[in-house]
Amino acid sequence: MSGRSEGKRPRFLADRMLGVLTRHLRLMGYDTLSANALTPGNPREDTVLLAIAETDGRILLTRDAELARRAGGRGVYIRSADVMEQERQLVDRGLIRQEFTFDRCSVCNTPLRPAQKKEVLGAAYAPRKPEGLSFFWCPICRRLYWEGSHTARMRREVGKKEESSRPG
Repeated sequence: MSGRSEGKRPRFLADRMLGVLTRHLRLMGYDTLSANALTPGNPREDTVLLAIAETDGRILLTRDAELARRAGGRGVYIRSADVMEQERQLVDRGLIRQEFTFDRCSVCNTPLRPAQKKEVLGAAYAPRKPEGLSFFWCPICRRLYWEGSHTARMRREVGKKEESSRPG
């Protein structure tokens, strides 16, 4: 796995339409809260999101142009429905680097810690041959993380997008 996050990084709050982007940002080491953690159906949810962003010093990411406008400098309107284009938009704005650090749980946003041997052995979904792999554990979700084929696929996808966006 890549090195742990360093320095002051932006913290995000994502609306309900950005679930995949939320998980990707967490895997890149960005502290990212999701509106999906809020009780659904609140007619004042946009106001709640604005308050959380302001109080917690978070950048509000949204597919809702009006909500982004209301957030002012604290909001970013995400134009595309494609997660790789969403990431590219954040890279182009200088908000993120597309490097998977795997130091946050993609499900609950909790910082991961190195996994203990019993946690690796106790995870039914762990690779059969764990030699040479580094494992990380979410103490809240009790999920095991490691850099495997899924990670390699994500890295290839990022590389393809970078190549296609270079002038030519």
